Amino acid sequence: MEFKITKGDKSSKARAGEIITDHGIVKTPAFIPVGTVGDVKCVHLRELDKDIKAQIIISNTYHLYLRPKLDVIEKAGGLHKFNGWNKPILTDSGGYQIYSISPTRKITEQGVNFQSFIDGSKHFFTPEKIIDIQRTIGGDIMMAFDECTPFPCDYEYAKNSMKLTHKWLKRCCKQFDNTQSKYGYSQTLFPIVQGSVYKDLRIESAETIASFNREANAIGGLSVGEPVEKMYEMTELVCNILPYNKPRYLMGVGTPVNILESIALGVDMLDCVMPTRNGRNGMLFTQNGTINIKNAKWKDDFSVIDENGTSFVDKQYSKAYLNHLFAAKEMLAAMIASLHNLRFYLWLVEQARKKIINGTFVNWKNKMIRQLPVRL
Repeated sequence: MEFKITKGDKSSKARAGEIITDHGIVKTPAFIPVGTVGDVKCVHLRELDKDIKAQIIISNTYHLYLRPKLDVIEKAGGLHKFNGWNKPILTDSGGYQIYSISPTRKITEQGVNFQSFIDGSKHFFTPEKIIDIQRTIGGDIMMAFDECTPFPCDYEYAKNSMKLTHKWLKRCCKQFDNTQSKYGYSQTLFPIVQGSVYKDLRIESAETIASFNREANAIGGLSVGEPVEKMYEMTELVCNILPYNKPRYLMGVGTPVNILESIALGVDMLDCVMPTRNGRNGMLFTQNGTINIKNAKWKDDFSVIDENGTSFVDKQYSKAYLNHLFAAKEMLAAMIASLHNLRFYLWLVEQARKKIINGTFVNWKNKMIRQLPVRL
């Protein structure tokens, strides 16, 4: 993997760049649609490619390991051939999923014991096994195994968790460096900064992660319930430490405002389930603010979803029609809303990139973050 910085913003720490992988180029800043089990919910991959114009998707090690299982993916020739997505894929290590199933898992220095949410069967993940699983899945970008701390958590828990993440990273790197890609193209390992909301821990973790000198770095353990001001504070702190010439990936973030503010702090890649999850529940993102399309006020509003036309969907469907589909509980409602929201998110980062390149990012960003949270 290579990373080239095209332009840095003079009024913030935002930058435009390119991540070059064997499956294509990802222009940054980039938003990564979440395709947990190899798909993006309610969206055909053809639409994701041609209409949404996604450059990369993220799938999840934990879920794909449990279903359809690794033998199926390997027989297919890797996830790219299994799902037909010919652009880059990032695979999460499963650390967040293990965090989220706390009643059924036990963490030790060696690894994590947990039960399958599908059939209750017992499994054991180690850093080495996580690397081997991701080799089999075949993502272009692989995440190191980490422990995602909850919020709130006390200082000692956060410190011990961070130390464990660093120990696991050392083992991940060793296993990664001692193994090869199974499918004839290169894979890249991203370490993950942890440390909860404690400044000294975040500094220590960022310095430790940077010392491993991998091709890129990630920031985890944020957007898990902490105040948004803390999320920005920790992100800025870490971005100031992680190498300038390597991509920075902020995991699991967030709202359109979160995305723009994080880009301004020096983040290059972000992912979040919000566009599709909120879309399936009737929340639409537009340049003018958010819409709850299920509200009766839209019942006879025949204007398009976003008058500014950020989405190809806006040329085809009215608010009234989408309100009708949700009221009728039609599957098409969730599909249209997801398509619109994903395209809006991709439009947002595309615009951010353009504004960085032409030197108007901060003024545009400040205008957008005042308008985006408005409820229409």
